[in-house]
Amino acid sequence: MPAVKSNRPVNLSMGQVLDVNLKSPVAIASILHRLSGVIVFLLVPVLLWLLDKSLSSPEGFAEVQAIFGGFIVRFIVWVFVAGLIFHFIAGVKHLLADMGFAEELESGRLAATISLILSAIGIIAAFVWIVL
Repeated sequence: MPAVKSNRPVNLSMGQVLDVNLKSPVAIASILHRLSGVIVFLLVPVLLWLLDKSLSSPEGFAEVQAIFGGFIVRFIVWVFVAGLIFHFIAGVKHLLADMGFAEELESGRLAATISLILSAIGIIAAFVWIVL
C-alpha cells in the first residue's frame, strides 16, 4: 500500500455521473442552461432565414405562412422558444447569484428549483400558444 495518496483522475461511468447529478436541482439547472444555450445558438440561423424570407416580398411572406402551417416547423419554433425561456430564466438566476443572492447551498437549491418551475410553466404556455 503506497504511503502517498494518488492524485490520478478517476474515470466514472456515465451512469455514475448521472446518478449523482440528477439528484441535485442545481446540477440539473446548470446542465439544462448549457443545453438550452446550444439549442438557441443552433436554431437562430433557421429563424433568421425565415424572417429574411418573410420580409423579402409578399410572396416570401406567403411562403413562410405556408411553412408555418406544418406541425414540424411550429414544433421547431417551440423548441427554440422553450430554449430561450429556460436560458433567460436560468441566466437571470446566475446573474443574481453573481450579485450575491442565493449563493449558499440551500438558497442555491431553492433558486434552481424556482427557476426550473418558472421555466416549466413558461415552456408549457409556449407549447399551447405555438404548437396547439
